[in-house]
Amino acid sequence: MFNLGAALSRGFGAADYVGSIPLEFAPVGITVSPGGRWLYATSEVASRAATPGKPVAGPGTPGGPLSGGTLTVIDLRRAETDPARSVVATVDAGCQPVRVVTAADGTQVWVTARASDDVLCFAAARLVSDPSRALVAVVRVGEAPVGLAAIDGGSLVVVADSNRFGAAGATSDLDVVNVAAALTGRPAVAGHVRAGLFPRDMTLAPGGTLLVSNFDSGQVEAVDVATIPGAAG
Repeated sequence: MFNLGAALSRGFGAADYVGSIPLEFAPVGITVSPGGRWLYATSEVASRAATPGKPVAGPGTPGGPLSGGTLTVIDLRRAETDPARSVVATVDAGCQPVRVVTAADGTQVWVTARASDDVLCFAAARLVSDPSRALVAVVRVGEAPVGLAAIDGGSLVVVADSNRFGAAGATSDLDVVNVAAALTGRPAVAGHVRAGLFPRDMTLAPGGTLLVSNFDSGQVEAVDVATIPGAAG
């Protein structure tokens, strides 16, 4: 945590460092909630036996048993002055969670679990008030999902099946997840969109275009959201 306001006014220096926020091992993905109250962070590896959605007491101890990864909720207001005590909750988030986004005006938090080929949905309010009941949906997608984006007003979530490790018989593409179906436990993959090699990250650009970085094929792919399976158009 750095005080950028102070740094910009007096120049960057060691005094601008406020402190560190404790997480599990290999933190990767971060996103801020709408309004800026919460920071969500994924860590690929936790240091105790994992139960998806089960809250854990805090950061793991090096040398402990390794298992799945975690999603951590951080109070950004508290982190500005006391980052070491800013963690509100940490829950299990599948195997090697890597990316996290919010959807539905911040009421949902979606995470890709790369090693378990799943995308997970957490109820944002429950992550703070009742972490043990925060996990509300798990959708099996393609091989090694990484990037994800909420589109079409949050009714769909697009997931990048990276196949980054070249699994036999698997391909790289984008899976389209119907959120309503996922939340009611029905088959939720509404369709697929072609991608290059190792689709990694994506962002929704103004004008209804989804931009996807294809890491291994050196491309940026542009997808018209109106043409995505299940989109309202």
